[in-house]
Amino acid sequence: MNTNRSWNQIMEQVNPFLQAVTQRLILQANDFDPQIVPYAQSALNGSGKHLRPTLVALAGSAIGKVDEAQVTAAVIIEMVHLATLVHDDVMDEAEIRRGQLTLAANWGNEIAVLFGDCLFAQALKLAAGFPTTEVCRAVAMATNTVCTGEILQTQNRRNFQLSRREYFRVIEMKTAELFTLSCDLAAFLGDANGAERAALRQFGAAFGTAYQVYDDCVDLFGSETAAGKSLGTDLANGKLTWPVLLAWERASTSERAKLEHLIQDWKPENLAVVNEMLIRYETFEPSREVVAKYLGQARSALKILPESSGRAGLLALADFLAQQTGALTVSIQ
Repeated sequence: MNTNRSWNQIMEQVNPFLQAVTQRLILQANDFDPQIVPYAQSALNGSGKHLRPTLVALAGSAIGKVDEAQVTAAVIIEMVHLATLVHDDVMDEAEIRRGQLTLAANWGNEIAVLFGDCLFAQALKLAAGFPTTEVCRAVAMATNTVCTGEILQTQNRRNFQLSRREYFRVIEMKTAELFTLSCDLAAFLGDANGAERAALRQFGAAFGTAYQVYDDCVDLFGSETAAGKSLGTDLANGKLTWPVLLAWERASTSERAKLEHLIQDWKPENLAVVNEMLIRYETFEPSREVVAKYLGQARSALKILPESSGRAGLLALADFLAQQTGALTVSIQ
């Protein structure tokens, strides 16, 4: 299958919804104090993959109802996501995000941190506008989970004793949680029954976990041209991802010490050495197998849902991620 065509087909299905979300995000900038509108315009410029709003649209369609309430939910979730990116860029000292200067690079860390807080607050303000407290409660709980996951990941930088269980717990919290929330709120606002809502939550959690493991692989395997970003950024910041932890598990005592030293004293040229170790300890295929396992769980969760364009779209999204994972190749930089 042509992966580009597959992606275009998914986007064609949700494009009107995403356009509405993008317009609402841009308009949100005007709700901030006039003196900080430039920060808001920079953060809410509508760029990015919009994976979470896409999940809202498809999950809503899967149970037969997508309306303005779900557009608002998608805006809320995207604002929470953008707030985490603003804070991530501060912690990672990142200068470029989506082809433009980050808030931190443009206006400094202090402004970026405070504006990230403003984005969280604005998202909760929108959530409080629903006639039910369920939306605000769900958004607040998910935000708490995401931030806790980020804290745990930061605490475990360069911690090679991190267990498999703890690694997956962290990515389920910091990444998969907003995917889960996207599917959950779409179902709730579309009046899904308990079984449908649970199924869509399970899909979001499994798909989000698969996506993060895939992203871990993108940061290490292949070329920068194919990835569309600099490789090794996780390692540069001491974040130990699945392929690296797997290599450490399989390495000898001396090789473990070598890997630890390479990451403790990181230099860009270390990536080639780490990649050689990842290849030698055969971490590539097992990493792809983990993605496939979680995508299988995501597909299975949808079995109870009736046939619909939304259900087909969610399955197509899982297939697309599987294709992208399969297209990854190992390359020593």
